Amino acid sequence: MQSPADILKDIWTSAGGDAPALERVRLGGEEPQLPSSFRVAIAGQTTIVAAGLAAAEIWRLRSGQTQDVSVDIRHAVAECRSERYLRLDDKPPPPAWDAIAGVYRTADNRFVRCHTNFPHHRDAVCKVLACEAERDKVQAALMQWNGEDFETAAYAAGGVVALMRSYDEWSALPQARALAELPLLSIEKIGEAPPKPWPQGDRPLAGLRVLDLSRVIAGPVAGRTLAAHGADVLLVSGPELPAIPWLTIDTGRGKLTTFIALKSETGRAQLRELLRDADIFSQGYRPRALAALGFAPEDAAQINPGIVYVTLSAYGHAGPWAERRGFDSLVQTTTGFNHAEGRAAGLDGPKELPAQMLDHATGYLMAFGAMMAKARQAREGGSWHVRVSLAQTGRWLWNLGRLDGGLNTPDLTGEAVHAAFIESMPSGFGMLKVVRHSAMLSKTPAQWSCPAMPLGSHPAQWPARS
Repeated sequence: MQSPADILKDIWTSAGGDAPALERVRLGGEEPQLPSSFRVAIAGQTTIVAAGLAAAEIWRLRSGQTQDVSVDIRHAVAECRSERYLRLDDKPPPPAWDAIAGVYRTADNRFVRCHTNFPHHRDAVCKVLACEAERDKVQAALMQWNGEDFETAAYAAGGVVALMRSYDEWSALPQARALAELPLLSIEKIGEAPPKPWPQGDRPLAGLRVLDLSRVIAGPVAGRTLAAHGADVLLVSGPELPAIPWLTIDTGRGKLTTFIALKSETGRAQLRELLRDADIFSQGYRPRALAALGFAPEDAAQINPGIVYVTLSAYGHAGPWAERRGFDSLVQTTTGFNHAEGRAAGLDGPKELPAQMLDHATGYLMAFGAMMAKARQAREGGSWHVRVSLAQTGRWLWNLGRLDGGLNTPDLTGEAVHAAFIESMPSGFGMLKVVRHSAMLSKTPAQWSCPAMPLGSHPAQWPARS
């Protein structure tokens, strides 16, 4: 089984990182940290340290100073479950899931998972099943369906559900075979542009402007990470878009937030203006949704030559599922994790990973890829496209191997986490207790310089550069 240092080396060098930089990294602690047969703690630690090392390397390029980067594995695990440990005025989070979200049995004795946290996704499930949004009625209706037929019908109706598959069943699908041809993350040149000089600033990403068009966890975690290293991150949402308030608070640290109505020409003109002065455009919209509005990667490179464009998808950019919507819990279900974890636990049915690790690790890989591409842009010019997906991160996690007896690990309780890794900060919602960023940089420590605020709190404009 690969060591954490070797796993990091693979991530780092695959994106063009210089091997000598790895000598300045310290990885503290041992696995396992959470009850799982998978190496979830190592996945969190290595992706977080990769992003931290990218920030340190950018600081070296800007200032000539090298610095040490360290990540404690338990702190990393806490950060990869940051939404669980958030406290607002000392109150814990509300229930994370909608009343009918979760796992159901079907007529062919299979299991399906429904993700219904957004009202339109819940409505789609109820429409296909012709039932009310009550758990027992959904279960009764699903006893009239075969699992795969329901999965197909729900997607066609605009819902998001997943049939639980074994790893072997998933691996036999064309989508899994398409992913096997792709790297963990890809960084591709998509246009010509001169190198952009680094702006003035006293932190790795100071003066860099990031447009964050993402929701839920993975994309917002990427923006939060870039903000922790000094970037000006502007979260663009729409007043009509559903959001999950607790996640908005947790991932909003360090960001400005504005509303833009992208379905209007006025709104699209606003976004084009912001894009002209951006350095990084990070988005997690449904595949092709932004392209239809004139903001495909190639469009962005025309509007702003030299842009770094980051795309997050659920199932990857190639293969028959390239346009399929999805969330961490669904990708875990359909790619074999829930089946394997359930088997390891002796269950007749699915068992989730003990963290939304596909989301969190993918978020850190997005931030890492954005920084590595930005460093290339500053060095050699060009416009760049970074692509990551939840399913490809899952494929990587699976290939890290399994832990015998890993499910016997005691879970991290709140108090054990709170004592070491929590800080208090004001916000536009009230006083927060939050997990600090776990990547420790010796010369430019990570910090969030502006508080989490309600969506749409700021004008659609960039702050002045110092």
